[in-house]
Amino acid sequence: MNALISLLAALAASGFAVDLYRGARAKPRPHVTAYAAGMACFALATWALFLGVTIGWSGPVYKVFFLFGAVINIPVLATGSLFLVIGRRTGRFALALLLPFSAWTALVILPAALTSLPAEGVPRGSETFVVGAPPIMAAIGGGVGATVLIGLALVSVVRFWRKDRSIVFGNALIVAGTLSAASGGSMLALTGEEWGFAASLLAAATLIWVGYRVASGRRSIIVAPGAVEIPS
Repeated sequence: MNALISLLAALAASGFAVDLYRGARAKPRPHVTAYAAGMACFALATWALFLGVTIGWSGPVYKVFFLFGAVINIPVLATGSLFLVIGRRTGRFALALLLPFSAWTALVILPAALTSLPAEGVPRGSETFVVGAPPIMAAIGGGVGATVLIGLALVSVVRFWRKDRSIVFGNALIVAGTLSAASGGSMLALTGEEWGFAASLLAAATLIWVGYRVASGRRSIIVAPGAVEIPS
């Protein structure tokens, strides 16, 4: 069950990343490029999850899962929304912060020592890394990024409530998908059900993709693709 759901989540995330990449190629815009990069991170994380639950976790697989799913992808997506909603100057400022943050987290996480990985299930970051820095990085990146994503999506709902209900409906789906992804780690911690974590990622990728397609083609779109909350 875990393998099937995580495979479907990886396929959905990959499809959405390709969809965004094609949009960025057809009409280059900084926010679409940032969203495509963020969803590519989401896809890498879900493919790592699929490998972990099917053939077993290894150090490199888990680090890819954690780095791209818990730390980097959320700030990348938030940067895309800042480009779109606030403007290019703010987006460039966020990008100037994002690049060194991403490099720093990669330099810390990729060589970090791990404890023994579980034979089954999804490892928890606080129990997997010998040092406590990676979970703190995930909390900072995920907390700030998710707040920006959801906040700007809600701004879009209010802004277009009377102008275009398609944008409102699309962004409502995007918010639901973001919340679904962000709740995955909490669900695992509370229930211990790994399939629920994978299902939250599948629901997130599906809802966000549908929301994007509903809102796409309009004059203004807030796309807040979901964030993977790695169990801590």
